[in-house]
Amino acid sequence: MNSVDQAKSMARKLRSALAKGDKDISHSEALELVANTLGYSDWNTASAKLDGAVSNAISFGKISPIIRIFDEAKAREFYCGFLGFEVAFEHRHEKQLPLYMGVERAGALLHLTEHHGDASPGSNVFLPTQEIRMFHKELSDKQYSFGRPDLEELPWGLQIQVHDPFGNRIRFCE
Repeated sequence: MNSVDQAKSMARKLRSALAKGDKDISHSEALELVANTLGYSDWNTASAKLDGAVSNAISFGKISPIIRIFDEAKAREFYCGFLGFEVAFEHRHEKQLPLYMGVERAGALLHLTEHHGDASPGSNVFLPTQEIRMFHKELSDKQYSFGRPDLEELPWGLQIQVHDPFGNRIRFCE
């Protein structure tokens, strides 16, 4: 565990699991429980230490690649159905206008857009991945009719390359 976002995700999952058993706790209570579980005295201490000490050095946040899509149903089938991402947000300026949607899974956030000027089709996204063999088995077990990605041993790591229905590639690599 090395990020505040991961700890917050744990707190959301804890609240959800407890709610299924008719036990309701506040988000702040869940954060305190997660902090204690991770060995910190309280949430404030955990949040200060999880992302490291504040520094004056240049720092970059997480990236969110923007990927061009042309068909909402196909995008949902591929990114959510096949790859197992979940919709994080959706936006349209008006009902009949193009979709801008975020999908996330295990800390990765991809932005999918139908807007003409946002991204070019044929993009290539490199996504560092842990437990890639487990992910490969999950994908293989789905018997996706439009692609059966291989697990490749390359000089820089073990990699799965998938192609979405719009000509974009995603390279998951461990």
